[in-house]
Amino acid sequence: MADHDPSYKLLFSHCDLVADLIRGFVQEEWVEQLDFTTLQRVSEIGISHDLRERENDMIWRLRWGERWVYVYLLLEFQSSVDRFMAVRLLTYVGLLYQDLAAAGEIPAGSPLPPVLPIVLYNGEKSWWAKTSLDELIEPDLPEQLRRWQPQIRYLLLDEQRLAETELAGQSNVAAALFRLENSRRPEDIERVLASLIDWLA
Repeated sequence: MADHDPSYKLLFSHCDLVADLIRGFVQEEWVEQLDFTTLQRVSEIGISHDLRERENDMIWRLRWGERWVYVYLLLEFQSSVDRFMAVRLLTYVGLLYQDLAAAGEIPAGSPLPPVLPIVLYNGEKSWWAKTSLDELIEPDLPEQLRRWQPQIRYLLLDEQRLAETELAGQSNVAAALFRLENSRRPEDIERVLASLIDWLA
């Protein structure tokens, strides 16, 4: 799936597509309070060398009331599933917080901003890795020890396993992109394009 990398990175460099991704696939009430007019890619902030090397990861932010919410979008095109994706994201989010602090983006005395980690997976095999770090850590622990363990979870979008009925019901560019990716016949592609024309007209 490596040939998807450049095109997907380009597509998800556009704020409209990222906004549709959040609106359409983060089915939570707080999303309704986000100000999508403030959505911006975090590229001007001094991101560390470790994060810059993550070519298929993109960081966005937008306002939630008076606060910023950061969206860490990881585009995963590998043929194999990464069992330790939650560990990777724990590292990346930690590096993001370090970079925000170093760049002066977190005023003195202010709390850390929330981060929404999203993994967009385009592999042929179904994603089977745990989406919560807690599920990777030794389960047979006394509660006193468990409370000290790090925690993070991520939202997984397994593109090829998204139901057509769910996607078709959305007037959403991201959903249309996923439908095109999953189309196997010319008539399926025509149907998606026709629906796009209808709601963009």
